[in-house]
Amino acid sequence: MKNNTVSTNHVAELLYQALETEKGGVQIYTTALRCAMNKDLKEEWNKYLEQTKTHVQVVSDILTGMNLDVETETPGRKIVRHIGDSLVQAMEMALRGPDMAAAQIVAAECVTLAETKDHLNWELIGEIAKTPISGSDVLQQAHDQVEPEEDEHLYHTSGWTRELWIEALGMTAVLPPPEEEQDVHTAIEAARAKKSRAQKA
Repeated sequence: MKNNTVSTNHVAELLYQALETEKGGVQIYTTALRCAMNKDLKEEWNKYLEQTKTHVQVVSDILTGMNLDVETETPGRKIVRHIGDSLVQAMEMALRGPDMAAAQIVAAECVTLAETKDHLNWELIGEIAKTPISGSDVLQQAHDQVEPEEDEHLYHTSGWTRELWIEALGMTAVLPPPEEEQDVHTAIEAARAKKSRAQKA
């Protein structure tokens, strides 16, 4: 059933969740870096941490521009914060050891979980930007800036998670993963990169 009326309440809720996701992302990357052993992965996550700090500011600016208070608490925002805190706690647990290689995998999984939500947020922001809602031009500008970085965060870290597991299982891993080597930014490119690993492994 088609409904062409954009719910401004739900748009605000999504933006508050997006802000909380990005703020949680800063904590998640900060903790994940303590788990990272691979030099290339550390470099990648350091870059993503800095980008995520910028994304916090981008979403804050959107909310301010739409006359929404960045501090407003919503039920969805609380849940997003709880999930982010849980991912940080999971990594803290893994850091207590004794297997640091396992902690690195836990961190990669936690980042992938967080970035899945983050990626969805920006996909939805892109959809909202196509509507005649007030502020759609600001949303489009932010989406164009952030979404390509979110693609990289999700697809590259998914590749890292897979290859680190393959390495732990005693099989031949491709590190850095083909997703990073091929600098993928779409699901199709990620699928091709994953397929190409068979030739390298």
